[in-house]
Amino acid sequence: MAETPRNDAARDIYLLRENYRLMRQEIAKVIVGQENVIDEMMIALFSGGHVLLEGVPGLAKTLLISSLARVMDLSFNRIQFTPDLMPSDITGSEILEEGHGTGHREFKFIRGPVFANVILADEINRTPPKTQAALLQAMQEQQVTAGGQTMELDSPFFVLATQNPIEQEGTYPLPEAQLDRFMFNVLIDYPSFADEVAIVENTTGAADVELAKTLDANAVLSSQQLVRQVPVAENVTSYAVRLVRATRVGSGEEAAPAKEFLAWGAGPRAAQFLIRGAKTKALLDGRPTPDLEDIRRLAHPVLRHRLVSNFHAEAENVAKDSIIDRILAEVAP
Repeated sequence: MAETPRNDAARDIYLLRENYRLMRQEIAKVIVGQENVIDEMMIALFSGGHVLLEGVPGLAKTLLISSLARVMDLSFNRIQFTPDLMPSDITGSEILEEGHGTGHREFKFIRGPVFANVILADEINRTPPKTQAALLQAMQEQQVTAGGQTMELDSPFFVLATQNPIEQEGTYPLPEAQLDRFMFNVLIDYPSFADEVAIVENTTGAADVELAKTLDANAVLSSQQLVRQVPVAENVTSYAVRLVRATRVGSGEEAAPAKEFLAWGAGPRAAQFLIRGAKTKALLDGRPTPDLEDIRRLAHPVLRHRLVSNFHAEAENVAKDSIIDRILAEVAP
């Protein structure tokens, strides 16, 4: 007798959680601590979203991303963003070559590094907006238009970008339109004392760590499809929308902290990502549907890069996370 849909769903959730456990286990071989950062990256991966990692130099942002790529059987390219990087260096360009056997010259499109499953956009704020924008179409539509052609990118497609928040000389802040394409803005902080001791011990010896591949493209796509099928209670969706609308100054629905500290709030994409992320978090915890606490747990990574502080917040040095905390306190479930 065929299994019931309930058993099928339970098996799919079990496989997702097992893949998640194995990935965490492998990444822990080279990354000490940073559990919340890894969790948020995994949630974005299984949700089909992109991630912007922010932290001071030396906190293993690049190592974390490359390790994630190594445990997945997916194509991976790293793009080092520099002031002289051109859009064609990302998307690819046409070259004129002589056809074999014919002697006729013809244009041939050479694909750029964006044609991969996992893209590491290292120090993305070190290149001008013209080049940053080369990723916009790829991130939103999973397509690249070049040489008069529109080409589909492989699935899954996952952009992980890094930037340094303290070194501003020679950098170009990402425009809001591009920031909005990232599902999460993940902050990486300094490790604890015990974690830092372990990091020093692990990285100053002779051991060479091998990471096993635990996930392929089909498994990632199946997980993303499973997330989309998760039901969400009406009150959870309503709360996500209320929370986002509470950030919009001048709407008549803004929370008092938003009116005091924000110039602009988050758009509808924030509520979409809150729900998608909450679905994924519920499945990774072994629950069939998300609850209100999942929305609150993901409010910071979803909202912090979508809010624009006003002069008062800048003058008083009020951090975005602090503003989100105050909005969460006012907009209770």
